[in-house]
Amino acid sequence: MKTLYIVRHAKSSWAYDSVKDIDRPLKERGINDAHLMSKILAKEIKKPDVFVSSSANRALHTAVIFCENFGYPLSNLQIKRQLYSFSDGYLVKTVKALDDSFDSAIIFSHDHGINTFVNKFGSKPIAHVTTCGVIGIQFDEKHWKNIKKGTTTLIEFPKYHK
Repeated sequence: MKTLYIVRHAKSSWAYDSVKDIDRPLKERGINDAHLMSKILAKEIKKPDVFVSSSANRALHTAVIFCENFGYPLSNLQIKRQLYSFSDGYLVKTVKALDDSFDSAIIFSHDHGINTFVNKFGSKPIAHVTTCGVIGIQFDEKHWKNIKKGTTTLIEFPKYHK
């Protein structure tokens, strides 16, 4: 059995016109939400075996906060440039390429790719994964490359805890 947690990066800032999209930072609200969600999840779920993040600043900063609150070593955080994509194609490829020694994974990525992925692979329709939203899906498979339709086991958004 494989368990996947997908986290949409926390709320980012659009305040800097000269900053490239990939470099956009988190807003203060995003930082606060990432701490809130990661502290709650660290109490609710077993620490995932591997943490994987998009290379975008906002996703990476969200992942670093989750690592801190889960007690996951930053040196083990995997950074994947291909996750800086807004379709589910690279997200699917990243998940299916995970090492089978990991029974659970948490991936930090972006809006449209996440929405498409959780609706294609999960069992519950989700209209929109909000910033810093976390979706958990369990797959009855031994190998990541074989995942198909799974069971949605977790839907957590910051607004549920404020």
